[in-house]
Parts: sequence; C-alpha cells; structure tokens
Amino acid sequence: MNFLTSEQKTWRETVDRFMENEITREYIREHDMERAYPYEAYERIAAEGWLRLLIPEDHGGFGGDIFDYALMCEGLGKFGFDFATSVLVPTFTAMNIVKFGTDAQKEAYLEPFMSGAIRFSISISEPSAGSDAAATRTRARRDGDSYVIKGQKLWCSGAAARDVKIAMLVRTDPDAPKHKGLSVLLVPNDTEGLDIRKLPTLARRSTGTTEIFVDDARVPAANLLGAEGQGWEIITDHLELERIAVAAAYVGNAQTAVDDALRYAHERSQFDRPIFDFQVIRHMLADMQTQVDAARLMVYRAAEMAARHDPCTKEVAMAKLFASETLQTVSRNGMQILGGHSMLPEADMERYFREGMQCTIGGGTSQIQRAIISKAMRI
Repeated sequence: MNFLTSEQKTWRETVDRFMENEITREYIREHDMERAYPYEAYERIAAEGWLRLLIPEDHGGFGGDIFDYALMCEGLGKFGFDFATSVLVPTFTAMNIVKFGTDAQKEAYLEPFMSGAIRFSISISEPSAGSDAAATRTRARRDGDSYVIKGQKLWCSGAAARDVKIAMLVRTDPDAPKHKGLSVLLVPNDTEGLDIRKLPTLARRSTGTTEIFVDDARVPAANLLGAEGQGWEIITDHLELERIAVAAAYVGNAQTAVDDALRYAHERSQFDRPIFDFQVIRHMLADMQTQVDAARLMVYRAAEMAARHDPCTKEVAMAKLFASETLQTVSRNGMQILGGHSMLPEADMERYFREGMQCTIGGGTSQIQRAIISKAMRI
C-alpha cells in the first residue's frame, strides 16, 4: 500500500531528481572531503523557493504542512545527512520565529531567510548541558535595552557559515527553578564577543559543528524570542519538528546506502559470479531494505500526526530512534558488502557510515528517545 497522494509522490520525486541532477553526489562528496559549506547548493534551493515551504502564506511562504516538509527532508538526505542539515537546521529554526517571534522579528528575519540572504542555527548544548539541556549555564544579563551574554555553547550546527542568526538558549534568571529561568535570544554570528570555532568532527564536516565562546556579547533586548523564562517551552516545541526532519533525512540517506550496496553487489564478481548470487549477500540486502521501509513508515506516521496537530511525542521519538539506528545498520552492512572499496571516499559509503554514527547522538540520543517512549507507555 502506498500512503502518498499523487501530489505528494510528485513532490518527493521532484526533490529526488533535483538532488540527482542539480546537486549531485559528487558535489556533496567534494564538500565533505574539503569540509566546505555548500553555499552554492543552498542558494539553488533558496532559488527553488523551498525555504518557504513551512512558512505561512501570510508571511510570504507556501504554507505547506509538516508532511510536505518531511518528504523534502527525505529527498535532501539522499546523498548524505550532513548536506540535508545545511537546509534542515535553518528551516526548522525559522519556525521558532513564526511561532514565537514578534511582528518586528518576523518582518526583519523571515523574508531575508526565505530568499536565502540569511540563515538560522539553533544552539542548545553546552559542555555540561547535552541531554540535560535545562542545565544551561550560559548567562544573559539584562542591561538597559540590551542583553549581555557570557558562557560557552557546543555542538551548534552551521553557526560558522555566513550571515547566520543563532537562536541561543541562555539562562536569564539564575535564581528561578531549573526549567523556568531559560530564554532564547537571536544572536547574529558576527556579534562582537563571539568566538565561533568549527570542530574537526568525524561527521557533519560540510555544514560544520561548532563550539562558541561568548564573552560579554551584547544583543538588543528586541532579540529576545518569546518572553523571558519561555526558553524551555520554545526548545521542547522546536525539538518535535527537528526530530521529524532529521528522521526523514536519515531515511533518505539509508535508502541510498541500500541502493549503492545493491548496485555494487550486481557489479562485483567473485568466484566467477556476481556477489549478489550468494545468499548471504542477498539476505543482508533484504534485511537492509526491510529496515529502511519500516523506518520510512514510522517517519510518515509521525509527520502525518504532527501535520494534523495530534499529540505525537512518542511517535516522533520512535521515528527518530529507529531511523537513526537504521542508517547506522545499513551503512555498516553496506561497508561490509563493498569490502575494501568502502574505505574510499568515492564509494560514498564511508560518508554514510560516519554520518550514521552521529545520528544516534545529535538531536537527542537514542537513550533519550527510549526514555521519552517509555515515559509515554501506559498499562
């Protein structure tokens, strides 16, 4: 049974063709190897209008729903999750402006974002606040018409690119209960007092993962997103959309890992026949495709529920958990099927494998997803 409408199938095929013909796996491979941000590809996606997909029509967007967005994310992940990140992080962060921004913030940021002139990034983690995000220590002190920020943020994706506005989780009231004293500030990445360093990570080489040292950086009080003390509400709302987006991109990348392994198994001959003829290889590929199909269906369920505004915290966590672990599994098995060839960058599989290792950590670890799922289970 195919759960997609004809319009949804056409949309998914459109994104897939765009990635195949306009972006190409060679471009993504090259930028991964050079640790270079994919500016040209980002600009082409902006020119297609896809940054407008989730933004409501009354703000100049297309007013698409989360299911439409998930299909785009799946396609953007085709040749590597890291590339998808360059688009996913700005788009799901922009929705914080839509939901919690003032009219002035929407006017100042949304159209420049949709046109590709600026990007967004989200900064939650710190050296001592990862899974326990509410342990944020970075301090933002009100000083007249400004906030003065001091602290250190970590694992902030895409923050070192050009023209980025960082939605930064900070503590505005150190005396309030742990979850109550947090706020979100929009911090331009060229603000004086920011020292942003791109880290030499195993994965996320192109979009980049950064640490940010904040030394009395000053931003206008008008850059406060929502109200003081509303930070935890903003971040938890944000994570639902983020996890649907990344899970869909994991599925897109996992499907390519299976396709690449299948193609190689038909092309590679040993003992005078294609290695696909060996039952052990066929069964590996069968298991890989079964896992990817199951992950896709879990993502579609979560995205459809979110599009209907149904409560779906458990289903989103399940999709994120299963899709991330599926990408890890199929890319690891793909490495085994390709053998020595898998170790070379031009085989692409080693990139999928590296990114798969990151996927069970970023955006909420597998252990956190299991905690969320089990909390929602009732007798």
